[in-house]
Amino acid sequence: MSKNVAILGLGTMGAGMAANLLKAGFSLAVYNRTPDKAQGLIHDGARFASTPAEAARDAAIVISMLADDAASREVWMGQSGALAAVKEGTILIESSTVSPAWIAELADAAARKGVKLLDAPVTGSRVQAASGQLLFLVGGDDATVEAATPVLKAMSKEIVHLGPVGSGARMKLINNFLCGVQIASLAEGLVWIERSGLDVEKALAVLKAGAPGSPLLGAISARMAARDYSVNFLLKLMEKDLLYAEKEAARSHVHLKTSETARSLFEEASRRGFADKDMSSVIEPLRSSK
Repeated sequence: MSKNVAILGLGTMGAGMAANLLKAGFSLAVYNRTPDKAQGLIHDGARFASTPAEAARDAAIVISMLADDAASREVWMGQSGALAAVKEGTILIESSTVSPAWIAELADAAARKGVKLLDAPVTGSRVQAASGQLLFLVGGDDATVEAATPVLKAMSKEIVHLGPVGSGARMKLINNFLCGVQIASLAEGLVWIERSGLDVEKALAVLKAGAPGSPLLGAISARMAARDYSVNFLLKLMEKDLLYAEKEAARSHVHLKTSETARSLFEEASRRGFADKDMSSVIEPLRSSK
Protein backbone atom coordinates (compact mmCIF):
# COMPACT_ATOMS: atom_id res chain seq x y z
CA MET A 1 0.00 0.00 0.00
CA SER A 2 1.10 3.57 -0.71
CA LYS A 3 2.54 5.50 2.23
CA ASN A 4 0.45 8.55 1.28
CA VAL A 5 -1.82 9.46 4.17
CA ALA A 6 -4.13 12.42 4.76
CA ILE A 7 -5.42 13.68 8.08
CA LEU A 8 -8.39 16.01 8.34
CA GLY A 9 -8.51 18.03 11.54
CA LEU A 10 -5.56 19.34 13.57
CA GLY A 11 -7.16 20.04 16.91
CA THR A 12 -6.14 18.76 20.34
CA MET A 13 -5.86 15.18 19.06
CA GLY A 14 -5.27 15.46 15.32
CA ALA A 15 -2.09 17.50 15.60
CA GLY A 16 -0.38 14.89 17.74
CA MET A 17 -1.57 12.06 15.51
CA ALA A 18 -0.25 13.86 12.43
CA ALA A 19 3.14 14.44 14.06
CA ASN A 20 3.51 10.73 14.78
CA LEU A 21 2.63 9.80 11.21
CA LEU A 22 5.43 12.07 10.01
CA LYS A 23 7.86 10.52 12.50
CA ALA A 24 6.94 7.08 11.15
CA GLY A 25 7.89 8.15 7.63
CA PHE A 26 4.48 8.54 6.03
CA SER A 27 3.97 11.12 3.31
CA LEU A 28 1.33 13.31 4.91
CA ALA A 29 -1.23 15.79 3.60
CA VAL A 30 -3.08 17.76 6.25
CA TYR A 31 -6.24 19.86 6.24
CA ASN A 32 -7.59 22.15 8.92
CA ARG A 33 -10.13 24.96 8.78
CA THR A 34 -7.56 27.30 10.35
CA PRO A 35 -4.28 26.88 8.43
CA ASP A 36 -2.17 28.39 11.24
CA LYS A 37 -2.43 25.14 13.19
CA ALA A 38 -0.57 23.33 10.43
CA GLN A 39 2.60 25.43 10.46
CA GLY A 40 4.64 23.15 12.70
CA LEU A 41 3.64 20.10 10.71
CA ILE A 42 4.48 21.82 7.43
CA HIS A 43 7.90 22.63 8.84
CA ASP A 44 8.33 18.91 9.61
CA GLY A 45 7.40 17.83 6.08
CA ALA A 46 3.60 17.74 5.83
CA ARG A 47 1.83 19.20 2.82
CA PHE A 48 -1.03 21.57 3.62
CA ALA A 49 -4.19 21.16 1.56
CA SER A 50 -6.70 23.97 1.21
CA THR A 51 -9.70 21.59 1.12
CA PRO A 52 -10.48 18.07 2.37
CA ALA A 53 -10.76 16.94 -1.26
CA GLU A 54 -7.28 18.18 -2.05
CA ALA A 55 -5.86 16.40 1.01
CA ALA A 56 -7.55 13.12 0.12
CA ARG A 57 -6.95 13.02 -3.64
CA ASP A 58 -3.68 11.02 -3.63
CA ALA A 59 -4.00 9.33 -0.25
CA ALA A 60 -4.23 5.58 0.32
CA ILE A 61 -5.66 6.25 3.80
CA VAL A 62 -7.64 9.31 4.89
CA ILE A 63 -8.14 9.93 8.62
CA SER A 64 -10.61 12.35 10.15
CA MET A 65 -10.33 13.65 13.73
CA LEU A 66 -13.01 16.26 14.37
CA ALA A 67 -15.44 17.49 16.99
CA ASP A 68 -18.79 15.95 16.13
CA ASP A 69 -21.18 14.56 13.49
CA ALA A 70 -21.65 17.94 11.81
CA ALA A 71 -17.92 18.60 11.42
CA SER A 72 -17.33 15.05 10.18
CA ARG A 73 -20.14 15.32 7.64
CA GLU A 74 -18.72 18.58 6.33
CA VAL A 75 -15.18 17.29 5.68
CA TRP A 76 -16.35 14.03 4.11
CA MET A 77 -19.46 15.05 2.18
CA GLY A 78 -19.66 18.84 2.20
CA GLN A 79 -18.53 21.21 -0.51
CA SER A 80 -14.99 20.11 -1.50
CA GLY A 81 -15.42 17.10 0.79
CA ALA A 82 -12.90 14.29 0.85
CA LEU A 83 -15.25 11.52 -0.25
CA ALA A 84 -15.75 13.01 -3.71
CA ALA A 85 -12.00 12.99 -4.36
CA VAL A 86 -10.86 9.59 -3.07
CA LYS A 87 -9.88 6.86 -5.50
CA GLU A 88 -11.32 3.36 -5.51
CA GLY A 89 -9.59 1.22 -2.89
CA THR A 90 -8.83 4.10 -0.52
CA ILE A 91 -9.42 3.40 3.17
CA LEU A 92 -11.33 6.00 5.18
CA ILE A 93 -10.73 6.09 8.94
CA GLU A 94 -13.16 8.11 11.06
CA SER A 95 -11.44 8.64 14.41
CA SER A 96 -13.75 11.35 15.70
CA THR A 97 -16.17 10.56 18.51
CA VAL A 98 -19.37 10.53 16.48
CA SER A 99 -22.72 8.76 16.53
CA PRO A 100 -23.07 5.22 15.17
CA ALA A 101 -25.96 6.50 13.06
CA TRP A 102 -23.61 8.87 11.23
CA ILE A 103 -21.02 6.09 10.86
CA ALA A 104 -23.64 3.90 9.17
CA GLU A 105 -24.52 6.71 6.76
CA LEU A 106 -20.87 7.40 5.97
CA ALA A 107 -20.18 3.68 5.44
CA ASP A 108 -23.01 3.49 2.90
CA ALA A 109 -21.67 6.51 1.06
CA ALA A 110 -18.17 5.03 1.08
CA ALA A 111 -19.43 1.73 -0.35
CA ARG A 112 -21.13 3.55 -3.21
CA LYS A 113 -17.80 5.20 -3.95
CA GLY A 114 -15.95 1.87 -3.92
CA VAL A 115 -13.96 2.56 -0.75
CA LYS A 116 -13.88 1.04 2.73
CA LEU A 117 -14.58 2.75 6.05
CA LEU A 118 -13.21 1.98 9.49
CA ASP A 119 -14.66 3.70 12.52
CA ALA A 120 -11.65 3.99 14.82
CA PRO A 121 -12.16 6.44 17.67
CA VAL A 122 -9.49 6.56 20.35
CA THR A 123 -9.10 6.55 24.09
CA GLY A 124 -6.58 8.99 25.48
CA SER A 125 -6.27 12.75 25.26
CA ARG A 126 -3.73 15.33 24.15
CA VAL A 127 -0.74 13.76 25.93
CA GLN A 128 -1.39 10.28 24.50
CA ALA A 129 -1.97 11.68 21.00
CA ALA A 130 1.34 13.53 21.12
CA SER A 131 3.28 10.52 22.44
CA GLY A 132 1.75 7.94 20.10
CA GLN A 133 0.08 6.11 22.98
CA LEU A 134 -3.55 6.14 21.88
CA LEU A 135 -5.78 3.07 21.95
CA PHE A 136 -7.83 2.64 18.78
CA LEU A 137 -11.32 1.13 19.08
CA VAL A 138 -11.94 -0.19 15.60
CA GLY A 139 -15.01 -1.29 13.69
CA GLY A 140 -14.67 -2.77 10.20
CA ASP A 141 -13.88 -5.91 8.24
CA ASP A 142 -10.74 -7.95 8.96
CA ALA A 143 -8.97 -7.23 5.68
CA THR A 144 -9.41 -3.46 5.95
CA VAL A 145 -8.25 -3.41 9.55
CA GLU A 146 -5.16 -5.41 8.58
CA ALA A 147 -4.39 -3.06 5.70
CA ALA A 148 -4.71 0.01 7.94
CA THR A 149 -2.74 -1.44 10.86
CA PRO A 150 0.69 0.06 9.96
CA VAL A 151 -0.84 3.54 9.95
CA LEU A 152 -2.76 2.98 13.18
CA LYS A 153 0.33 1.53 14.87
CA ALA A 154 2.25 4.72 14.18
CA MET A 155 -0.16 6.59 16.44
CA SER A 156 -1.00 4.05 19.13
CA LYS A 157 -0.03 1.64 21.86
CA GLU A 158 -2.85 -0.78 21.03
CA ILE A 159 -5.47 -1.51 18.38
CA VAL A 160 -8.65 -3.31 19.46
CA HIS A 161 -10.80 -4.68 16.64
CA LEU A 162 -14.28 -4.83 18.15
CA GLY A 163 -16.36 -6.05 15.22
CA PRO A 164 -18.09 -4.63 12.13
CA VAL A 165 -18.36 -0.97 11.20
CA GLY A 166 -20.07 0.94 14.02
CA SER A 167 -18.56 -1.16 16.81
CA GLY A 168 -15.82 1.34 17.56
CA ALA A 169 -18.22 4.26 17.75
CA ARG A 170 -20.50 2.40 20.17
CA MET A 171 -17.61 1.35 22.40
CA LYS A 172 -16.24 4.89 22.49
CA LEU A 173 -19.58 6.30 23.62
CA ILE A 174 -19.83 3.70 26.39
CA ASN A 175 -16.28 4.58 27.45
CA ASN A 176 -16.93 8.32 27.50
CA PHE A 177 -20.29 7.90 29.24
CA LEU A 178 -18.53 6.19 32.13
CA CYS A 179 -15.77 8.81 32.13
CA GLY A 180 -18.22 11.71 32.13
CA VAL A 181 -20.24 10.32 35.02
CA GLN A 182 -17.08 9.69 37.05
CA ILE A 183 -15.78 13.20 36.40
CA ALA A 184 -19.09 14.77 37.43
CA SER A 185 -19.25 12.74 40.64
CA LEU A 186 -15.60 13.53 41.38
CA ALA A 187 -16.37 17.26 41.02
CA GLU A 188 -19.19 16.97 43.56
CA GLY A 189 -17.05 14.87 45.90
CA LEU A 190 -14.10 17.26 45.76
CA VAL A 191 -16.29 20.29 46.51
CA TRP A 192 -17.68 18.35 49.47
CA ILE A 193 -14.13 17.63 50.65
CA GLU A 194 -13.15 21.29 50.31
CA ARG A 195 -16.16 22.56 52.25
CA SER A 196 -15.99 19.89 54.93
CA GLY A 197 -12.63 21.00 56.30
CA LEU A 198 -10.80 17.81 55.34
CA ASP A 199 -7.22 18.06 54.15
CA VAL A 200 -7.69 17.94 50.36
CA GLU A 201 -4.35 16.30 49.61
CA LYS A 202 -4.86 13.55 52.16
CA ALA A 203 -8.47 12.97 51.14
CA LEU A 204 -7.56 12.61 47.48
CA ALA A 205 -4.74 10.24 48.36
CA VAL A 206 -7.26 8.00 50.12
CA LEU A 207 -9.59 8.04 47.12
CA LYS A 208 -6.84 7.40 44.59
CA ALA A 209 -5.47 4.45 46.56
CA GLY A 210 -8.88 2.96 47.35
CA ALA A 211 -11.77 1.41 45.47
CA PRO A 212 -12.78 4.65 43.67
CA GLY A 213 -9.25 5.08 42.33
CA SER A 214 -8.60 5.04 38.59
CA PRO A 215 -6.16 6.70 36.18
CA LEU A 216 -8.94 9.13 35.28
CA LEU A 217 -9.64 10.07 38.90
CA GLY A 218 -5.95 10.64 39.52
CA ALA A 219 -5.43 12.88 36.52
CA ILE A 220 -8.68 14.86 36.78
CA SER A 221 -8.51 15.35 40.56
CA ALA A 222 -5.02 16.84 40.17
CA ARG A 223 -6.28 19.36 37.61
CA MET A 224 -9.33 20.20 39.70
CA ALA A 225 -7.26 20.70 42.86
CA ALA A 226 -4.72 22.87 41.02
CA ARG A 227 -7.44 24.70 39.07
CA ASP A 228 -5.40 23.99 35.95
CA TYR A 229 -7.81 23.88 33.03
CA SER A 230 -5.38 23.91 30.12
CA VAL A 231 -6.99 21.66 27.55
CA ASN A 232 -6.40 17.93 27.46
CA PHE A 233 -10.03 17.24 26.56
CA LEU A 234 -12.52 20.03 25.88
CA LEU A 235 -15.43 20.29 28.28
CA LYS A 236 -17.90 20.93 25.45
CA LEU A 237 -16.87 17.69 23.78
CA MET A 238 -17.64 15.64 26.88
CA GLU A 239 -21.02 17.37 27.03
CA LYS A 240 -21.59 16.34 23.40
CA ASP A 241 -20.37 12.78 23.99
CA LEU A 242 -22.82 12.26 26.85
CA LEU A 243 -25.69 13.42 24.65
CA TYR A 244 -24.64 11.05 21.86
CA ALA A 245 -24.33 8.23 24.40
CA GLU A 246 -27.85 8.81 25.70
CA LYS A 247 -29.30 8.73 22.20
CA GLU A 248 -27.41 5.59 21.20
CA ALA A 249 -28.24 3.77 24.45
CA ALA A 250 -31.91 4.57 23.90
CA ARG A 251 -31.72 2.61 20.65
CA SER A 252 -30.95 -0.42 22.83
CA HIS A 253 -33.76 0.53 25.26
CA VAL A 254 -31.32 1.70 27.93
CA HIS A 255 -32.03 4.95 29.78
CA LEU A 256 -28.77 6.56 30.94
CA LYS A 257 -30.12 8.47 33.93
CA THR A 258 -26.66 9.04 35.41
CA SER A 259 -25.52 10.50 32.09
CA GLU A 260 -28.37 12.99 32.10
CA THR A 261 -27.39 14.14 35.58
CA ALA A 262 -23.71 14.41 34.67
CA ARG A 263 -24.51 16.21 31.43
CA SER A 264 -26.49 18.83 33.33
CA LEU A 265 -23.31 19.71 35.24
CA PHE A 266 -21.30 19.99 32.02
CA GLU A 267 -24.04 22.13 30.46
CA GLU A 268 -23.98 24.47 33.45
CA ALA A 269 -20.20 24.77 33.18
CA SER A 270 -20.56 25.60 29.48
CA ARG A 271 -23.07 28.33 30.30
CA ARG A 272 -20.61 29.71 32.84
CA GLY A 273 -17.90 30.09 30.19
CA PHE A 274 -15.93 26.85 30.55
CA ALA A 275 -16.92 25.20 27.26
CA ASP A 276 -13.47 25.68 25.73
CA LYS A 277 -11.57 24.77 28.91
CA ASP A 278 -10.51 21.30 30.01
CA MET A 279 -13.37 19.06 31.11
CA SER A 280 -12.02 19.12 34.67
CA SER A 281 -13.36 22.68 34.91
CA VAL A 282 -16.83 21.19 35.39
CA ILE A 283 -16.09 21.63 39.11
CA GLU A 284 -16.06 25.44 39.01
CA PRO A 285 -19.84 26.10 38.96
CA LEU A 286 -20.16 23.73 41.92
CA ARG A 287 -17.47 25.64 43.81
CA SER A 288 -19.37 28.90 43.38
CA SER A 289 -22.81 27.48 44.26
CA LYS A 290 -24.32 27.66 47.72
